[in-house]
Amino acid sequence: MRPETLRAVALGGRVADLTIEAGRIARVAPVPGPARACALPLLVDAHVHLDKTHVVDRLPRRARSLGEAIALAAEDRACWTEADVRARAGRALAEAEAAGIGALRTHVDWTEPARPLAWDVLGEVAADWRGRVEVARAILAPLELVGDPDAGPAIAAAAAAEGVALGAFVYRQPHLPALLEAVFDLALRHDLALDFHVDEGLDREAQGFDVIGALTRRHGMAGRVLCGHACALAVRPEAEVARLLDEAAAAGVALTVLPTTNSWLQDAQEGRTPRLIGLAPMHEARAAGIEVLVALDNVRDAFYPYGDYDLLDAWRLAVLNAHLDPADWIEAVTEAPRRALGLPPGRIEEGGPADFLLLEAAEVAAMIDHARLRPVVWRRGRPLDAAAPLRASA
Repeated sequence: MRPETLRAVALGGRVADLTIEAGRIARVAPVPGPARACALPLLVDAHVHLDKTHVVDRLPRRARSLGEAIALAAEDRACWTEADVRARAGRALAEAEAAGIGALRTHVDWTEPARPLAWDVLGEVAADWRGRVEVARAILAPLELVGDPDAGPAIAAAAAAEGVALGAFVYRQPHLPALLEAVFDLALRHDLALDFHVDEGLDREAQGFDVIGALTRRHGMAGRVLCGHACALAVRPEAEVARLLDEAAAAGVALTVLPTTNSWLQDAQEGRTPRLIGLAPMHEARAAGIEVLVALDNVRDAFYPYGDYDLLDAWRLAVLNAHLDPADWIEAVTEAPRRALGLPPGRIEEGGPADFLLLEAAEVAAMIDHARLRPVVWRRGRPLDAAAPLRASA
């Protein structure tokens, strides 16, 4: 196959021609601007739910609260079979690949001591998709279950056997500090990363984030603890939140913000316009030194009934809701989740794989200016979409 050159591409502050040959970037040649396009590394989503996804059409109603969504998801679980989970997850991963996601972490519900059906099915799906979308699993258990001295050790051992993260749903449980201490003890015993759903509500008394930050620091687990949601930080006193963010940054906790699901479920009441969307304080968290990620969370299920696996749509919503600078925050869906998940950098460089997103605009802000503007996804030196812009024979 003849080499191809992509002309005048912006690469994080410089402009270059990219020559693609045999599935790799053969040459990066600096050229004078202006840029005609910009290239981004493949996207990484640190927080999705492939076990629950794409069930909305069979749900009896749409949830208007987190509690109702949890109940609907539990009812739907009775419909799950190996074939059902495999088909829905395959559809999701096809959407993710087409949207430029190169890797993701899926949380898998583990609601009882016994190993759930979806766990092994998604392990097989992950193997099937290796080389296209890299799929990592994380256990998502009720805090009361994984913190239980009888059930927790076996669940943690299962996570250790497969080298996956251990997680729990944390929200105002009785004896929460003791339960979280038990989870951290299991993580230390088995050398596990931790990934929590924490304080997913608008209750000022929710303090799971506080306890997780303190335990992360006490046990020296910097860089191995990820907190998703943290909606309650949006309503707690600002001075208190500032102190907590400083402490979490010093401890090495990372934060995943989930704009679609939280916008849909927080402060939701029939016939009333929501006043709050439960968005964690992104600017303040990053300013404190916390690694901040943006992720999709739920897609077409009880928790969020819309969408597909276009991570840039969730990123756009975060940009609009949180008044983010697009150029400063694009790394929340590229390099920041790579660092949080322990993945290698997604550099676009000579000798590297020709896997990237190419946007026919000089800057990423164009994706906010023009809602229909979509990058072309390049994998293994070819565009997934046949209509790739800015191509020229070398």
